Amino acid sequence: MVLEAGRSPAAEDSSEKLLSHHKEKHFTSGEVVRDVILGVSDGLTVPFALAAGLSGADAPSSLILTAGLAEVAAGAISMGLGGYLAAKSEADHYFREYKREQEEIVAVPDTEAAEVAQILAEYGLEAHEYGPLVIGLRKNPQAWLDFMMKFELGLEKPEAGRAVQSATAIALSYVVGGLVPLLPYMFVPAARNAMLTSVGVTLAALLFFGYVKGRFSGSRPLSGAVQTAFIGAAASAAAYAMAKAVQAV
Repeated sequence: MVLEAGRSPAAEDSSEKLLSHHKEKHFTSGEVVRDVILGVSDGLTVPFALAAGLSGADAPSSLILTAGLAEVAAGAISMGLGGYLAAKSEADHYFREYKREQEEIVAVPDTEAAEVAQILAEYGLEAHEYGPLVIGLRKNPQAWLDFMMKFELGLEKPEAGRAVQSATAIALSYVVGGLVPLLPYMFVPAARNAMLTSVGVTLAALLFFGYVKGRFSGSRPLSGAVQTAFIGAAASAAAYAMAKAVQAV
C-alpha cells in the first residue's frame, strides 16, 4: 500500500479509528422535506382560516365544506405550480451559469485560476499552501468546474426531475394538511360545533407538525410547535373576526 507523503501507517490507523468512532449528526433532510413542510404548513393554515371565516358568517357546514374543498384543490394546484416553476427556474439558472463557467475556464484559464486562489485565500490558506491545489484543479477541468460552481457561485447541481418532484410533494402535502381542518365539517352537522371541533383538531395538528418540523430542522421542537400553532390560530381568529365584523355592518 502506497501512503501519502509524510503520513505513517500509525497515523493512518489512528485516523481510521477516529472516523469509525466519530459519527456526526447533521440535518440532511433534503429539499423534498422542505417541500412537504411548505405544503403541510400552508395546507393546515389557509383552509383553517377560510373555514373559521365562513363559520363566523354563520354559513352551514355543507357550504363551508364545499368552499373548503374547492380551496384545497385550487391551493394544491397553485402551490404545486409555484414549486414547479421555482425548481425549474433554479435548474435553468444553474445550467446557464455552468455553461458560462465552462466557457470561461477554456477562454481565460489564468483569470479563473486566480479566482480559485482568491477563494482559497479567504479560507486562510497561504500562497504556498493553495498553490498546489490550484495546479491540481487546472489539471482536472471537471473538478475545477465543479469547484467554481460550488465555491465561487454557491450553486449545487439540481437533481434530475426536481421540478416535478417538488410540485408533487407540495401539492400532495397541501391536500393532506388542508383536509385536517375540514374533517369535522364532514361529520358534524351543526356548523358551530364543527368549527369548535375543527379548532381543536387543527391546533393539535399544528402543534404536532410544528414539533416535527423543529426536530427535522434542528431547532427547538417545543418552540416550533408553539409558534406554528400561534400562527394558525391568529390567522383563523382574524378571519372569524372579519366575517363577524362584515356581518355586523
